[in-house]
Amino acid sequence: MKVRAALVTERGKPIQVEEVDLADPGEAEVRVKLVASGVCHSCLHAADGSWTHMPVPIVLGDEGSGIVEAAGRGVRGVKEGDHVILSWSPACGLCHYCVIGRPVLCERRATRPGTLPDGTTRLSRKGQPLYHFGTVASHSDYTTIPESCAIPIRNDMPLETAALIGCSVMTGVGSVLNTAKVPAGASMAVFGTGGIGLNVIQGGALVGANPIVAIDVLPTKLEYARQMGATHGIDASKNDPVEAIRDITRRGADFTFVAVGNTKAITQAWEATAHGGQCVLIGLPATDATVTFTALSLQSNEKVLRGSRYGSARMRDDFPRMVDLYLGGKLKIDELINRRFTLDDTEIAYKALAAGELARGLIVN
Repeated sequence: MKVRAALVTERGKPIQVEEVDLADPGEAEVRVKLVASGVCHSCLHAADGSWTHMPVPIVLGDEGSGIVEAAGRGVRGVKEGDHVILSWSPACGLCHYCVIGRPVLCERRATRPGTLPDGTTRLSRKGQPLYHFGTVASHSDYTTIPESCAIPIRNDMPLETAALIGCSVMTGVGSVLNTAKVPAGASMAVFGTGGIGLNVIQGGALVGANPIVAIDVLPTKLEYARQMGATHGIDASKNDPVEAIRDITRRGADFTFVAVGNTKAITQAWEATAHGGQCVLIGLPATDATVTFTALSLQSNEKVLRGSRYGSARMRDDFPRMVDLYLGGKLKIDELINRRFTLDDTEIAYKALAAGELARGLIVN
């Protein structure tokens, strides 16, 4: 079928909205009519060329929600008419990591960026394949994805709001609840207060962390952070965040989170982590970026440096849990959305994101 989609044809060039071809769902696949899709920094990195490992031409969007319109052969976990949140991390349910409850590390996920697990795509233009950003390619009217990427949710959850659970909410809140397992009363410092960082902050508020220190170079972002539960804000363009965090916490933060793709922020977060604490890396820098630190700082201080992929999510359990938290008044999602766009405005949306104007932008179909 013909669909409209936002795609990058050449890195660093404007995002275009074009009519493309979408294949029907095959074995264990579904076609979803998209309702909303979040504007994510990961897509910006692919569009502006920071991530050179991402292939082009590629249809953007890794965060979305919609309604299942058609199901292929063998689909059992979801049916036509179901309301779903899209997951960018396919999971086979059978490999070692899936069966031990760590599906984000699935051994059978796609080995080639921009493809489905079988190494192919379901999008094309003039007979040539188009790659899928984050498997789901959610900046489109419709998408065809693996069944495991369509997570059914209760019908009373607003689908526009639900879209953000598919990446920013799950990644941020999950890094606190699942990855780091922050206990009540622990101190936190969050470097970068975009869509992911704001959700790290509200994850800390959910578990009763205190203090929760937000660090950014844009004062407007720090105001968003306070609305999501930050107790302190540090403008890193004017102040040394490491010294400021130590002044607030007396010894460094028990948990630091890097929610921005910046190597300087990683180094600062590591230095600001208290002895015996954890430094959690969430944001992804440029493809060839590296960081260094002394081995002594790891061994002698018993600090832990760890990554967090998708908030260590168990998608079929965690997505509905996030929905319940939202509907129960415990999770803020509407407050994250400060601008809405149409699909035709995708280029405008990413310019606003690059300029630091968005807490979270939403493309609504």
